[in-house]
Amino acid sequence: MANDVTKEYKLNVDPRILELLGPNLYTNIYYVLAELIANAYDADAKNVYIIAGRDDIRVEDDGHGMSYSSGDISKYLNVAGVSRTNEEDSFTKSGDRRKMGRKGVGKLAALSVSENVDVMTIADGEKSGFVLSRRPEEGNRLKAIPETGIIFENIIEHGTAIIMRAPQYRLHKTLEAIKRNLLKIFPLVNADFRIHIVRGTESEIIDDFDKSIMNELGTLITLGEDYSSLCNLVPDLYPDRRSELITAKEAEIIPLTMKDNTGTEHDYYLDIKGWIGTYKTTRGKKVEATDFPDNFISLFANKKMGEFNVLPMIGQNKLSEVYVVGQLHVDLFELSELPDMALSNRQGYKSDDPRYEAVLTHIRDKLLSDILKKRNLFADLGKAKKKTKRLDAQRRDEEELRHAVDAFRRNASENAAQNVSKLFSGVDTDAIQKVIAKSISDNSPDLGLKSIVDSQKKKILISQTYPDKPFADIVYQMLLFNNVPADDILYTNCDDEICRVPEGASVYGYLRDFFVESYSNQKIYVIFITSQNTKLSWGAITEVGASWITKIDHKIFNIPPFRPEHPLDDESQWQSTNREEKTGKLWMTSLSSDIFCQKIEHVCHSLGYHENTRKKNEGYLKTLISIR
Repeated sequence: MANDVTKEYKLNVDPRILELLGPNLYTNIYYVLAELIANAYDADAKNVYIIAGRDDIRVEDDGHGMSYSSGDISKYLNVAGVSRTNEEDSFTKSGDRRKMGRKGVGKLAALSVSENVDVMTIADGEKSGFVLSRRPEEGNRLKAIPETGIIFENIIEHGTAIIMRAPQYRLHKTLEAIKRNLLKIFPLVNADFRIHIVRGTESEIIDDFDKSIMNELGTLITLGEDYSSLCNLVPDLYPDRRSELITAKEAEIIPLTMKDNTGTEHDYYLDIKGWIGTYKTTRGKKVEATDFPDNFISLFANKKMGEFNVLPMIGQNKLSEVYVVGQLHVDLFELSELPDMALSNRQGYKSDDPRYEAVLTHIRDKLLSDILKKRNLFADLGKAKKKTKRLDAQRRDEEELRHAVDAFRRNASENAAQNVSKLFSGVDTDAIQKVIAKSISDNSPDLGLKSIVDSQKKKILISQTYPDKPFADIVYQMLLFNNVPADDILYTNCDDEICRVPEGASVYGYLRDFFVESYSNQKIYVIFITSQNTKLSWGAITEVGASWITKIDHKIFNIPPFRPEHPLDDESQWQSTNREEKTGKLWMTSLSSDIFCQKIEHVCHSLGYHENTRKKNEGYLKTLISIR
């Protein structure tokens, strides 16, 4: 066994490299910890201890440790020495784990946190230690730590400790926050590889995947058998639709042809496993500024994170993307016989590598698209549930109004008839009661409940057919622009669920309950979108007939060559918008543009909304349709 006197610790790289790379290699304390944890994993450690002291951060593991006499430390100090080049050297000493490390620069990670880092190790009872420094005092010779100064807190026979003195980064104040962030970049812990977080008398053990995140999801897609059990952890909020919201799939396999390290071309398969989901809500996320974002899609290879978040590169800036979270594993990224595609700091991949390009394309075109569809369904179901409750409340208010009006008519007419009969003898009380009841009916008072009922109703119906949706969308956007709340509009083909009736409900049932059979005299204002499609739609024809029978006010926005006819108000001027037959592109003349704005403004003014000026409306309309 070598003793302290004979041990020399020499770097085989220009020490200036440490000063250049050390402080700049990593941008976050958790990336540094991930590198040190990965080194422990490659050393076949079963336990890693992250100990936050007052003046240092210690990372200690019970791996094999490094023997000076066996040359382990010499290999360690070979900065940038490649640790694996083929399948034979891709496994750890035990043969049970695939190596995470490859480049040989992960050992410099601690220098991003501290100028001086103590490295202490023990293997088969042999202790060794030295100070890794950004500025070694004796060129490439490092300061040795005497054996009496090599002290471990949790290991005895074998293992390694990295002590970052006077750290420039600090860990979170709470162990729970440290755990939460570590699990985002190192999720695949288990009983055979545990991470212990220690601060003073407090401690936290990470020995399982963060299952709590599954409880926060509303939708989920798993890829591969290893991850299918995660589906059972997602709450069952909509049992009847669960199969549409939660899906377990086989791993996604993408064929790929590329050259290995020797330049020989081979066929490979990108095997994508893992999971992608969306949160039920984003409330309470990212509690602290230094936390990792909660919406991300991370890429892992050989259980080690290669890139925390690819969402900014593949997303389309949709609002629903803030709910997305996922962890995908692609081990082909780290296949030893293929070129190394990971960046030096393990915070990304080479963007032009065909493996990376293929995976990003697949996520963008397939996985992200699929999970956002599920998210939209989840949102629709949530809104439908709330809307159903609101409609039930409306029905109760309608019923209360009905009873109140009936009771008022009955009691008022009876009391009035009795009082009249007392004043005039010989009068027919029943006849008087009927006359008074009719008068009350004709002049029904504005009871308090009526204002409540009226305020809960839709104010505008956009009557249209699905083929005319592009034109109906323009009308809808103009109403919103003129301060009409979306919740006041009934538009069955609207992209915003708030304008549609609840799933499973009938639009005609809604109109019957709250406008035809209601004791409230508020009517809905109808905007008819008419075209050749109107006469082919039974629903559109029904709405035209209903508006005539109930004498509802309406406006007509027409697409020629269709000509609106009675019972529509064909005597008043309607607005005309042209549609090109081949392309379906919509356009209107300057005159039609003015008429369009005039009608929108009139509808809004009639219903008490604060409409915009003609100039503003015409300017906004030009952003929605071509004016010629």
